[in-house]
Amino acid sequence: MLSNNEILETINMVKEEHFDVRTITMGISLLPCIRESAEKTADAVYDTICKRAENIVKVGEELSAMYGVPIVNKRISITPASLLTANFVGEEIVLARALDRAAKTVGVDFLGGYSALVHKSMTAAERSFINSIPEVLATTDKLCSSVNVGTTRSGINLDAIKLIGEIIKKSADLTADKDGFGCAKFVVFCNAVEDNPFMAGAFHGIGEGDTVINVGVSGPGVVHHALKNVPDADITEVAEVIKKTAFKITRVGQLIAKEAAKRLNAEFGIVDLSLAPTPVVGDSVGHVLEEMGIETVGGHGTTAALAILNDAVKKGGTMASPRVGGLSGAFIPVSEDIGMIESTAAGVLTLSKLEAMTAVCSVGIDMVAVPGDTPASTISAMIADEMAIGMVNSKTTAVRVIPVPGKTVGDYVEFGGLLGRAPIMQVMNVSAEKFINRGGKIPAPIHGNKN
Repeated sequence: MLSNNEILETINMVKEEHFDVRTITMGISLLPCIRESAEKTADAVYDTICKRAENIVKVGEELSAMYGVPIVNKRISITPASLLTANFVGEEIVLARALDRAAKTVGVDFLGGYSALVHKSMTAAERSFINSIPEVLATTDKLCSSVNVGTTRSGINLDAIKLIGEIIKKSADLTADKDGFGCAKFVVFCNAVEDNPFMAGAFHGIGEGDTVINVGVSGPGVVHHALKNVPDADITEVAEVIKKTAFKITRVGQLIAKEAAKRLNAEFGIVDLSLAPTPVVGDSVGHVLEEMGIETVGGHGTTAALAILNDAVKKGGTMASPRVGGLSGAFIPVSEDIGMIESTAAGVLTLSKLEAMTAVCSVGIDMVAVPGDTPASTISAMIADEMAIGMVNSKTTAVRVIPVPGKTVGDYVEFGGLLGRAPIMQVMNVSAEKFINRGGKIPAPIHGNKN
């Protein structure tokens, strides 16, 4: 239980430091819903989601009022949908519409798991599924999608990466009236985890139970405030302050996760302690790094500061809960972080520097807007670079990139809400088309063979 002092600290974190529980995500296994046709499978999926998740919004609101902590989003993640559609290739949209309808019926903000795992190879059914993603993202409102194309153990599927560059371009074109917004609901992974509560990459792994509650806790504003109180501390003490702050944040997350699981008759999964920023001033990972001593995030020293931050967050969270999981670390989504936005606009934060930073933090090239005329092969090459970082370093990396139709460097794109606004970033005008067109599989690193 939380002590009185911890409760008072939590109240202050909420009032002054932008602390929140970013999401309660219910993971639901839909494997028992597989039927002989698309329509029957879709009906079973809709009924199962509506039954298991009917109270998730109500419980979230009750717990928010009870503990005085904002719970920003209530979400659902499902079994990777490509496992459900293999019996009806070409009719995947039927399932997608049922998923979107179920999400609207229960009132959640997003439903993740329109996903495929093709890190080693692709079946014909999986290729069809991936080809359906642009239409699905363009014609649904709540649905999010992801594809895992690599692991440290298996290597990287370059054929899948080539295809995904093309579907990202198509998704942008199909949602051109919304500045390519479809791409903001899609992410490509290396080493994807099965218990991630954050969108757009959440899915309910096949190693998970029937119904599981995972909670994502966010607090860059809390960390920023704590560091302001130690302006002259050496870097060892800075790390210790971050660790202690992460401990407090995680304790709150565990309390809410356990109570939510109890009320929803679900298993308590994990607390994901990810410093997920928002466009609000005072809630920026970029500003945390600047408080550590970097004049502008993206300048020299940024990668080292981010490594310290990420490590301390993980250590503090692990001390506070035996069930820390998901991605847990520091997110650096450009459009969602006011510090990142400011630095990009000033010309300090570039794609190359952002890529370097992803080697030491959670996820990767996230919510990055690029010129609409960026070739599909260049997008695939960006993905390949990021997947290589994840594969070689045995960590989760991801790309969520938005080629904004009709816009170029110097323009902005406005997504609103938590997704924020993004300056269009410069992409290197150097072709990687020959490399991407070679196809095949990038071999796994030697250290991936650990048996």
